[in-house]
Amino acid sequence: MPGPGLNELRFDARVAELLPLRRTPAGVPVASCVLAHESKQMEAGLSRDVSVEVQAVAVGDLAGVLAGVKPGAVLRLSGFLAARSLRSRSPVLHLNTIEFLEGN
Repeated sequence: MPGPGLNELRFDARVAELLPLRRTPAGVPVASCVLAHESKQMEAGLSRDVSVEVQAVAVGDLAGVLAGVKPGAVLRLSGFLAARSLRSRSPVLHLNTIEFLEGN
């Protein structure tokens, strides 16, 4: 059995795509989206342009918050990475916090 370990991702991103709110068979709300991040980062003493898209999901009360976000909104997010499913090991960011950045 795996032991505890650090699994936290925090970053600023733009909502590139928002899927319709759905519910689990138990009735729990789930919202999914694609987040786009662009920035300059330092690597080996050099500035590097970084661009990435990340699949994300919010469950429960936070799903209602995410479902109300307009595409293009810029957010500060935190959460943990998990596999999409037992068959697909692609990572999905499971959101724990959503903060609206100014200008939205």
